[in-house]
Amino acid sequence: MAVVFFMSTQLGAASNTGRFLVPLLRWLDPGISNSAIEHVHFVVRKSAHVTEYAVLSLLVLRALRIWRDCPSARWSWSLAFAALAISAMYAATDEMHQRWVPDRTPSMHDVMFDSAGAAIGLALAFWRTSPEEAGANA
Repeated sequence: MAVVFFMSTQLGAASNTGRFLVPLLRWLDPGISNSAIEHVHFVVRKSAHVTEYAVLSLLVLRALRIWRDCPSARWSWSLAFAALAISAMYAATDEMHQRWVPDRTPSMHDVMFDSAGAAIGLALAFWRTSPEEAGANA
């Protein structure tokens, strides 16, 4: 959560991430158009949202398993739902935090990307669970 909060500061603003990405794209393809750069920048930024919240949901799920003394090999729908809810709520508060950061704007779309990332992370955890353990409702 600290990493997400840190990236919600001025450091994670599009103007700052563009300082690294635009020169890289121009080096990879000197003839790249400005619209292509904007598109790639958008995809990279939204992919970062999905990735960071996939990792966050897995860490929250792990913390909940430890707190509830639930073996990590067993699947728990209730803990997965709690991890998703915590991750989604954190996404919403993270976007509210951005209201007070220069060059950052809160976006409900980002909350949806973040929540989708959290769900993807939990889907990966479910997929990793064996079929016999996935049916358990611990």
